[in-house]
Amino acid sequence: MDHFSCKGTNKMARRSHAVVGFTPCCFFCIMEEKDPCVRKAWLELSLSDMHMTRDDTELALTLSFIWRFAMADPENPELPSLGVFECMAKLLKKSLEDAEWVMTGQNVYVPYYAAHIIGSYTMKKPDFAVKAVESGVIAPLVELMRGKMSWVEQRVVVRALGHLASYEMTFEAVAAYEDEVMRLAMDIATTCVHVVYAEFVSVQEREGRVRYHCDLLTRGLGGLEMEDRKAEEWASQLQCWSLHLLSCFAYKKMFISLICNKNFLKELSQMWGGLVNHTSPASIGLIRILCYSKQGRGHVSNSREIILSLCNLSRSSDDWQYMGIDCLLLLLKDQETRYKVLETSLLYLVDLVELKALNDRTNLGDRITRVLLMDNNKKKGCAYTYKAQKALKEIWRIKVERRKYIEGDNQEKLAEASVVVNLIKQQANQLLCVGDIDGAIKCYNEAIGLCPLKLRRKRMSLYSDRGECYLLIGDADAAISDCTRALCLSEPVNSHGKSLWTRSRAYDIKGLSRESLMDCIMFVNVRSFCGKIPYHAAQMISKQIESTWLFEEARETRLRKMMVKDKNHGLSTITEEPGKTKEMKKPDPLD
Repeated sequence: MDHFSCKGTNKMARRSHAVVGFTPCCFFCIMEEKDPCVRKAWLELSLSDMHMTRDDTELALTLSFIWRFAMADPENPELPSLGVFECMAKLLKKSLEDAEWVMTGQNVYVPYYAAHIIGSYTMKKPDFAVKAVESGVIAPLVELMRGKMSWVEQRVVVRALGHLASYEMTFEAVAAYEDEVMRLAMDIATTCVHVVYAEFVSVQEREGRVRYHCDLLTRGLGGLEMEDRKAEEWASQLQCWSLHLLSCFAYKKMFISLICNKNFLKELSQMWGGLVNHTSPASIGLIRILCYSKQGRGHVSNSREIILSLCNLSRSSDDWQYMGIDCLLLLLKDQETRYKVLETSLLYLVDLVELKALNDRTNLGDRITRVLLMDNNKKKGCAYTYKAQKALKEIWRIKVERRKYIEGDNQEKLAEASVVVNLIKQQANQLLCVGDIDGAIKCYNEAIGLCPLKLRRKRMSLYSDRGECYLLIGDADAAISDCTRALCLSEPVNSHGKSLWTRSRAYDIKGLSRESLMDCIMFVNVRSFCGKIPYHAAQMISKQIESTWLFEEARETRLRKMMVKDKNHGLSTITEEPGKTKEMKKPDPLD
């Protein structure tokens, strides 16, 4: 009997508060019960017997409702106190032990919703996590994480285990499977994107896709395009939640050597939550935790891919820019890793020494300066390179020598200097208009050298204009450097539209699509074009979204394999013509 049929039945039983001898027709009727005593007794009975439900449609709908109920109010103690975790554990075990049952009708949805309900109720309340562990949910969750069903179930399982591992009281229960959980999480993080692409996104016919996957992704709404977008979001979440689970162990300084496997670190440097999962720090969150431990810093400093990724992040307008800077500073403060990363990071961090504040970090530029100038007069092993020496001298000149004269600068001197700088800037603009870019750069150099440090807005404009000139002559690195300095001087940070657009184009030239995309999006947000995005910005965003598509690498890998297969097939048809057989060589009578 469905919910609407049973609403009007057994009214006398409802009034009597007697549960014995009467079972409600559906879970939804129980949730509508106004009397708390009756509601509690019926809920407890329903949850304890739910794993014996014969109607697969009713069971799937009930679990879907419980999940939505949990997501709407994850701190509500009603269902956790009445045995929802025991119920989900029973359903998961039944799904794993009875393959025929789970593939019958809509029972295939049961493992997904059961794991999702566990994760939803444990994401905020430690005491709920303790109840879940005591109910025996971890063993079936780990079994599903092994790939017993599919990536769809792995996604919610990793989420649930990540919540359980994040609490001090329940971490040990997850750590009982530490070695296997760690290896599985690393494997999922590195392969999940390729798996989702191969098993779902690359299947262009809807009939070829797993039906219940499509239903879960789009709730029956939308076509292939909507399913692909949702699959990209879920694949990103699966990867990010796997990294979060690894972070829980790294935070405890466990399995650092395993996580810092050279190949995994190389893969880790390319993992990004993207626009579909922008609230997750993805790989940078795990890298920062690794940098908090001495052993982790040692491994991270030896990975060139990780260091370059951190350097590029530190000079971007990404929301996680401050994390990239934090990681580099942690590596530079450690004397054992400082000189492994100094030469590379110095050329990036030199552009950030005038940062005032970023996120909740005040005087960040001064902190960067102190770390970079630490042990300035000595270095182990060999001498600084010319570029490094030049960068250090520039930091010293800006942050030490020129600062000495700031206090003595009165308003009259500042006004005089401002007039001189404006005249030189006008001359540079005129040279730029007639095509003398080199001459304009020389004038901008002179103006920047004369401009007082207090005139931050004017210096921002000069750096931005010089960056544009560098881009015109094809020097993308110099353009990025100048635009970054301009953005550090802007108020608030990263809010100067012209510099963002110039740096976005420079990053595009260098093939750094992620950084180019973030700058272009920030440029559109800063300029506020009244809801209309300029054509040039729309073109850039479209190009970079395509380049940073989560499945781009998986698609290219698949195409390469297909080309190799076709090539091999082509060679075989050329060497052996169709319809002809190879003649047998006659034996030599002398042999």
